[in-house]
Amino acid sequence: MLQVIPGLDTGGAERTTLDIAAGLVRRGDRALVASAGGRLEGELARLGGELIRMPLGAKNPLDIVLNAVRLRRAVEAHGVDIVHARSRAPAWSAYFACRAAAVPFVTTYHGIYAEKGRAKRFYNSVMARGERVIANSAYTADLVAERYGIRRRDIAVIHRGTDLTHFDPDAVASERRNALRKAWGLSGSETVVLNVARLTAWKGQYVLIDAAALPPLADIPDLMVVLAGDDQGRAGYRRQLEQTIAEKGLAGRVVLVGHIEDVPAALSMADVAVVASVAPEAFGRAAVEAEAMGVPVVVTALGAVTETVLVPPDVPESERTGWHVAPGDPVALSSAIAEALALTPGERVALSRRARRHAAAFSVAAMVDATLALYDDVLLSRPGHNRPDSAGP
Repeated sequence: MLQVIPGLDTGGAERTTLDIAAGLVRRGDRALVASAGGRLEGELARLGGELIRMPLGAKNPLDIVLNAVRLRRAVEAHGVDIVHARSRAPAWSAYFACRAAAVPFVTTYHGIYAEKGRAKRFYNSVMARGERVIANSAYTADLVAERYGIRRRDIAVIHRGTDLTHFDPDAVASERRNALRKAWGLSGSETVVLNVARLTAWKGQYVLIDAAALPPLADIPDLMVVLAGDDQGRAGYRRQLEQTIAEKGLAGRVVLVGHIEDVPAALSMADVAVVASVAPEAFGRAAVEAEAMGVPVVVTALGAVTETVLVPPDVPESERTGWHVAPGDPVALSSAIAEALALTPGERVALSRRARRHAAAFSVAAMVDATLALYDDVLLSRPGHNRPDSAGP
């Protein structure tokens, strides 16, 4: 099995690549990854995966053709049964290599790619050219079907997986929480509203700041809104947020703490988690991670988060796992956060239990099992091609 991806630094597609590699190795298959490498390549090796180093991030048409030649050679040299592409430029190279080598080509649509003009639409279309196309949510699958005229039933929805052993409230030691409190300058007595997202306008941090200045949130004396995320070079946007905080008199009540490595520890300190995005999420990892930690979560009703966070009338009140609000509406956001904060201890425990049960549907194990089953189905559907003997049951 060969997965292709530009690099192995950080990100959802990269983490999923490693999760699938680990699943393949566990059952006795060979897990190859073609990539330029990066900070995760050491972890890939520890998991038993093998890196085939290639400059697959290049988007120049000539480089794409050269990479197609390199990939075909790798496919033939290693006896690859399936190639799985997770990004557009390497997907084009893999598409041509698979056609030349007569090997199945699988793709995963990890994000919502912007389509401005015919050229960009054609470039994106390679992610819908797989013998099997995987979407990371039903929302993404609907989008792919609409854009490319694919029958919706021919798109496999395999939600991105969350490591439930990592996002487990019982696994977070007090020392980890204390370290974050010290880093953030918190006493531990605050009512914490947490937003974990990179600092970019579409993630809606400015909406949450506006909500914090409005009643009923403004009336909570010990409120602390923590915006945790790297600006990734968007210094101008960060300055805008800081200016808004100052103008609204929220200094000391809304803090920007930068990137955090220990997200479970951060969530374990949160009274409410917020996803304030003003554009659709293709999946919405932050919401599932909050649910896995048993934290009440308020999300904007856009994209795939409506699949991961359950609310009435879609489910009975007894099955609620969070709250939906309209995007870009600070009044509604302030009200929903306050409602979550007003839960009685018994109501909070019940909500947390429901949320954790629901999050189990989006586990790494569920994602890996579904993906490996799809690989097996691809091979078994090919005349005269059985699953490799090395594979386990």
